[in-house]
Amino acid sequence: MAQAQLRDDIFTGNRAIGRVAFSVAAAPGVSRRERVHEAGSLRVRFPNVERQRALDAVIVNTAGGIAGGDRFDIEIAVGAGAEMTVTTAAAEKVYRSLGPDSDIAVKLDVAAGGTLTWLPQETILFDQARMRRSIDIVLAADAQLVFAEALVFGRSAMGETVNDGRIFDRWRVRVGGTLAFAETIRIDGAIAQRLRRRAVAHDGVAIATVLKLPGGAADVAAVRAAQDRFLGEAGASTWNGLMAARLLARDGAALRHDLVAVLKALRIASPRLWMN
Repeated sequence: MAQAQLRDDIFTGNRAIGRVAFSVAAAPGVSRRERVHEAGSLRVRFPNVERQRALDAVIVNTAGGIAGGDRFDIEIAVGAGAEMTVTTAAAEKVYRSLGPDSDIAVKLDVAAGGTLTWLPQETILFDQARMRRSIDIVLAADAQLVFAEALVFGRSAMGETVNDGRIFDRWRVRVGGTLAFAETIRIDGAIAQRLRRRAVAHDGVAIATVLKLPGGAADVAAVRAAQDRFLGEAGASTWNGLMAARLLARDGAALRHDLVAVLKALRIASPRLWMN
């Protein structure tokens, strides 16, 4: 029992725990950071504090990746009339777990007249990764959101295959107090086998979703008009004032290409870090 407890204590002591929480407020002609809290291995940097109306924020994970038992929390508040674009310094890597899940919790709040563009780089899953993520977004009735998230199952260029693992991904978006979008994805066990199914990914290993609120038929038409430039498959639809685009590709590079094409069609600039 003592040895088992010692192993548990060592494992717990080596887990990464990170939290970053910050807010942005509107000022004449610009948006400025208001409150910033950093803990553990998560950091946030603001490369254009003085220059633009929309404040850029870059989230950095100094742990170099996410492993089983790690816990990361991100909380962002965009004040009334403020504008913010958020990305990450690099693609996030979720490594093999010996048992415990990697836990990620994201909470985004956008006040009246505020705008948030959420464009992190891809999350790359390694074989036997176990990730549990929740994303909760609260928008005022007249707030604006562009939200893109991408998952890549293994680095195809390195010959990697995600044969097994567990992914639980829960998203909720509320607008003016009303639930506008809800999605929960769970893939457990033989991931590669499931991705090969035509009704799942048809051998694709890279997927992404882009949400735009408010969004409508013009946004769907713009995405569909760009489909000849896509390297993978994509579809777009709209309902209840929301536009959603889904992307599927054979690898992460093709998915990045198609994500850039979708953002361009929506007249959204890709972060410069995406081009590095």
